[in-house]
Amino acid sequence: MFDPNRNDLVLGIVGAGLMGRGIAQIAAQAGLKVLLHDARADAATEACESVGLTLSALAAKGKLDPAAASAAAARISVADTLRQLAACDIVIEAIVEKLDAKRELFERLEAVVGGDCVLVTNTSSLAVTRIAAACRQPERVAGFHFFSPVPLMKIVEVIDGVLTAPAVGDALMALARRMGHTPVRAKDTPGFIVNHAGRGYLTESLRIVGEGIADFPAVDRILRSAVGFRLGPFELLDLTGLDVSHPVMESIYDQYYQEPRYRPSPIARQRLAAGLLGRKSGRGFYTYVEGKALAPAQPAVPAAEPVPLWIAPCALPARDALLARLEAAGVALDGGERPAAGSVCIVLPLGEDTTTAALALGLDATHTVAVDPLFLSAHATLMTTPVTTAKVRDAAWAALAASGLAVDVIHDSSGFVAQRVLAMIVNIACDIAQQRVATAEDIDRAVTLGLGYPKGPLALGDALGAATVLQILDALHGFYRDPRYRPSPWLIRRARLGVSLLTPEN
Repeated sequence: MFDPNRNDLVLGIVGAGLMGRGIAQIAAQAGLKVLLHDARADAATEACESVGLTLSALAAKGKLDPAAASAAAARISVADTLRQLAACDIVIEAIVEKLDAKRELFERLEAVVGGDCVLVTNTSSLAVTRIAAACRQPERVAGFHFFSPVPLMKIVEVIDGVLTAPAVGDALMALARRMGHTPVRAKDTPGFIVNHAGRGYLTESLRIVGEGIADFPAVDRILRSAVGFRLGPFELLDLTGLDVSHPVMESIYDQYYQEPRYRPSPIARQRLAAGLLGRKSGRGFYTYVEGKALAPAQPAVPAAEPVPLWIAPCALPARDALLARLEAAGVALDGGERPAAGSVCIVLPLGEDTTTAALALGLDATHTVAVDPLFLSAHATLMTTPVTTAKVRDAAWAALAASGLAVDVIHDSSGFVAQRVLAMIVNIACDIAQQRVATAEDIDRAVTLGLGYPKGPLALGDALGAATVLQILDALHGFYRDPRYRPSPWLIRRARLGVSLLTPEN
């Protein structure tokens, strides 16, 4: 077993693409000697030159000491053949994401390296255990999953295969820290932590569009403006590329034997077949000109005749906040116990759709709209019933806009947009914790660093309240009768106990 703090540690990297180059850079900067190999002639040489230029550029910008940059570049050299990796203490595989190719490479490596050399794969979605099964010593094989661009994405997943020796994972955790990254430990499961936890954001957003509830730009705006995600789900898919994202969605779904929580969308498959990959092809969910998305403008606020608004009784603090906001803006309000004949009725449901909430209160569905009560600081999601009149919709829209809120109007949906997407994100993270794939802390740490969410998924659940998330999921499950929305035991128990979703079990 290698000592991750040894000064003379030798790291081999097979695969000189973007990922291999990034790993080589941070390893060399950490003082490791790096041997870079690629099956394509001259690829490793080109990679060494590219990393050298990157290090020089960092020095020129004052982000790296010039002497340190030169020393790091000098630590990277080319291995023309796999046999030149014989003296390596650890070899990282960063080749094409195909199981057969990786297994063949590991068989060849095992015939070359010493018995104590650790072999690791940078796979993002393939089972580490299946890769290790090709080896005579599967106990020395583990996953070491970096994210691109490696020097900037300061997270790495350390994955223990079924037969991986615990000391191998321990050494990789320490090596990751030496290389300036934050390691998280995971069991070998489809998607590991980050790609596993990220299913809710993308697949539920695709499902919402597939149901005709809202279009791509509206879903992106709601999740950016109302919730605080840096990129909407369709902006993220365009950035990653559907040729990368959709196969991962299908792979995780299939590896979990068609678990409904991870069900992909035919929308993504169709658009992939059409070549609408995203930024790389110039067209995806958006069209790109000189690298910039041509996103449609948010629909203009309608010129509507003022109509009194009646806000349905609700125990949530959002009701009082909304009333105060509307009153301050001079919006006419109906303060009766029941709405007057001409008033617009606004309901504030959790998990339910507008139709269900209107019928439960005995309201006229043609005069009723809903507003998402959980996200009202700067953005309002306004939801109609199938029979809400245009006059009622526009009057509510104009009044909310007059109070200073950006407004997106959507069709009827249990859980609006933000509620159901966040509930799915939280629920999947809860199940990752329930399965003991990783600790609750590592799940949140990995997702925050790997996906850039405003908070880790379990912290997001705590911010909403575990009982609130459970209520939303129960309503979704009851409406759709789809096991996709069944709550995780981890969530149910902590909601009942009234404790944080980050609370571990002894």
